[in-house]
Amino acid sequence: MTEPTRKYSISLPRDIAEAARARGGPSGLSAYVAAAVARQIERDNLNELIQVAEAEHGPVSEEEVQALRDQLHEARTRQTGDGAHAA
Repeated sequence: MTEPTRKYSISLPRDIAEAARARGGPSGLSAYVAAAVARQIERDNLNELIQVAEAEHGPVSEEEVQALRDQLHEARTRQTGDGAHAA
């Protein structure tokens, strides 16, 4: 993240904060939390896009979702050559 940083005060349950601190490693708790928040924002944005698309085109069926997962899995298998990354 290349944006300027600013200090904020947040409250977290102790067990979550300690687990995040342990996983933060050399980057630290702040970097770990920032990455988690960034992922959540990406998910929220994606969910908004899905809602707009479904409102315009209707919901995607489970069969369509599974077909796309299968395509992704096949592409990853070809890319890695071992199938180590599952969809």
